[in-house]
Amino acid sequence: MTLFRRIRFYAIGLLIGGAAAYAILGDRLTNGAWTPESKVKQRLRSTLLKASPKAQQELIVRNLQLADVRLAMPTADIDFGDTERGDDTIFYSVEAMLNGNSTTMVIMALRDFDTDSTATLWGFGTP
Repeated sequence: MTLFRRIRFYAIGLLIGGAAAYAILGDRLTNGAWTPESKVKQRLRSTLLKASPKAQQELIVRNLQLADVRLAMPTADIDFGDTERGDDTIFYSVEAMLNGNSTTMVIMALRDFDTDSTATLWGFGTP
């Protein structure tokens, strides 16, 4: 078998394999929605319903609403290095653009999603 024929078979195999993978996985093959950061952002965006009294005061000072924080989640960065994990809670360190300023927030969520699915804006700054 010549080298050209081997390369041609290899290319045909790549095309068939790529088409099969795309047929099975669809859009999941080309997006990052399955990554841990995307899963956390999705959870926080959909469950961030409360703010601690201290965080609520800070929101008032910054002229923000909790809805503004939720809307910033898709473009936010989750810093897993600064995230603190307790026995039953996780304090996520989230950096997002709010009113044109880069803001670091702490958002608390329970580890057990079945017990309480809501997330709470705990404060601003690092945990």
